[in-house]
Amino acid sequence: MSEKIEKLVRLLEEKKKTIATMESCTGGGVANAITNIEGASDVLHFSAVTYSNCFKIKMGVSEEVIDTYTVYSMETAKEMSKKISLFADSNYGVGITGMLNAVDPVNPSKNPNKVYISIYDCNQDTYYNDTIEVFSQDRRDNKEQVIQKVINMLLSLLENN
Repeated sequence: MSEKIEKLVRLLEEKKKTIATMESCTGGGVANAITNIEGASDVLHFSAVTYSNCFKIKMGVSEEVIDTYTVYSMETAKEMSKKISLFADSNYGVGITGMLNAVDPVNPSKNPNKVYISIYDCNQDTYYNDTIEVFSQDRRDNKEQVIQKVINMLLSLLENN
């Protein structure tokens, strides 16, 4: 996977694009993967781990969206991706929220295995959204699957634009 992350950083550099992330269940894993690559400081503007609803809201996610659709929804992921892009003045914002095969008594969900991913392209005012379901009993394995999915989404977006 490190080759893909290296390729991602190089593509961002070549295209003079920047990225910011607002991650929940991945705990900053996407940002961490990017910062493991030399030159990441040229492309990663900002990263926030907003594990609680309170801090998603402090970073600009609409409380109404969370209340209406739940924190585990594509609507929340989209809010996260756009708000972090705008906050960091980055070309792309990544929002990740969901459950990694766990139960959250504060935020009940019908699907404890589903993660919502949104990438916001501020130059096109467009969202690229997807989901992934994870089933491992090992939380680290689930996080790694989500991170790989996000990296693949970003690579596809950059290679096709």
